[in-house]
Amino acid sequence: MQGMTTTHLLYLHGFRSSPRSFKAQRMAAAVQARHPAVRWWCPQLPPSPRAALDLLRAGTRDWPRERMAVVGSSLGGFYATCIAEDTGCRAVLLNPAVDPARDLGRYVGELTAWHDPGEHFYFAPEYVDELLALERGPVAQPERYFAVIAKGDEVLDWREMTGRYPGVRTRLLEGGDHAISDFDEHLDEVLAFLDLA
Repeated sequence: MQGMTTTHLLYLHGFRSSPRSFKAQRMAAAVQARHPAVRWWCPQLPPSPRAALDLLRAGTRDWPRERMAVVGSSLGGFYATCIAEDTGCRAVLLNPAVDPARDLGRYVGELTAWHDPGEHFYFAPEYVDELLALERGPVAQPERYFAVIAKGDEVLDWREMTGRYPGVRTRLLEGGDHAISDFDEHLDEVLAFLDLA
């Protein structure tokens, strides 16, 4: 498994976010510029966690397991953990959601998208149960994960995030924020870990 370069890269945005997010755009531009041969996929995820995972599993069904990797931000980090545990692929987690069923329960109802306030979606009560059903135990191969976690995250508790991923290589940012606004400073380290073709 080691030594295999990544040829297929999946990027998963966070809750209420989209492929237009700052980090997704920066990653897409860097991959396109430096690793044009890599297959890049950053889908718009549906509000239903079950539907999101179905979409991702269908879309990566033909991807080579030993040559694929996933990057996930916030709720996307929770989904990325599911994908990595299912496939054994490498994963980069950016301020990953640890207990989204607990945290998102208060958002049930009509919501707007961050990048387009005119875009509405409904977060249904059963989505909380779907999140519960996706929860996993400790990661099987911590060495296949790299986490970027900001102590200054105003949405998620960095102690919970680091506690969820023991043994995982972690870049713990002293300040920062949930969006990891200084993402450009960590991009090279993320790309190096992914070992893109």
